[in-house]
Amino acid sequence: ERTQALSLISSSFGLGTVIGPALAPLLIFPLAGLTGPFFAFALIGTVAIIALRLRLPNDEPRFAARGIAYDAPYGGSGAGRHATDEDEQAETSPPRPGQQLTAEAAEAPPLAWSDRRIRPWLLAGLFGGHAQAMMLGIAGFLVLDRLGLRDDPLAGAGPVSIVLMVGAFATLLAQWGIIPVMHLGPRVSTLSGMVLGVIGATIFGTAQDLHGIALGFAIAALGFGLFRPGFTAGASLSVSRPEQGQVSGKVASINGASYIYAPALGVWLYGHSDWLGFAAIIGFCLAVMAIGWTRLDSDAVLMASAED
Repeated sequence: ERTQALSLISSSFGLGTVIGPALAPLLIFPLAGLTGPFFAFALIGTVAIIALRLRLPNDEPRFAARGIAYDAPYGGSGAGRHATDEDEQAETSPPRPGQQLTAEAAEAPPLAWSDRRIRPWLLAGLFGGHAQAMMLGIAGFLVLDRLGLRDDPLAGAGPVSIVLMVGAFATLLAQWGIIPVMHLGPRVSTLSGMVLGVIGATIFGTAQDLHGIALGFAIAALGFGLFRPGFTAGASLSVSRPEQGQVSGKVASINGASYIYAPALGVWLYGHSDWLGFAAIIGFCLAVMAIGWTRLDSDAVLMASAED
């Protein structure tokens, strides 16, 4: 269930990658040229900020505080207000579920990056994320090169958009269809995603026409669509409930780290040789598979720990 829920959240980003490439070629205006979409992106971001400011709920506590209230910040006397009957009743009454979880989270020990429970999942997420980021970085250049459109980028906008849309649809198929219908767990989802990633990267790297390029990219995107919710859910289920906030921050950091230099690295390798770029992508996928087979907990173990 955790994998399915996180796949639905991830699919909101996938839905944007379906609509975005379809609209991008329409935003190439006569005067702005290829920079037209970026002006539109800035406008969309401004609208999003306004909408969030008007509609996003405030970060207000859901439960009342249960500590001692002092008269003034940094008061020299340190004298707190006198306890009332309500305070005594609150101290003696059992905490509500939400309050208990909040207290547990506050008392949870720091979760180290080297913790043996999450270390394999974080390594898998880092390697798999690098493979996906490198694929996205290379995709546009490969379409232009294989179709002979490097000298006419405007003509290449349409084919590049088609390839990206096909990949986005494949990602949504994984997150909206395959994971919920087949009830895939984290380990199975991660490993099967990397198998498809290797197959897709191989087809994508050797294809010479638009059909082959789109097919390879779609298969790889299907694999990454299975991998990312699996890795996220696996890291979440490997720790206790009080540690969920800490592991969520580490997962988010891993996802961000994959896009710091991996796209540039992929383009740099691809610029030197086609096979270097795709060999690196396939190598990262194989590394995740090796970690998955040897070090990732099985779905049965993760489910048992979640129930405990």
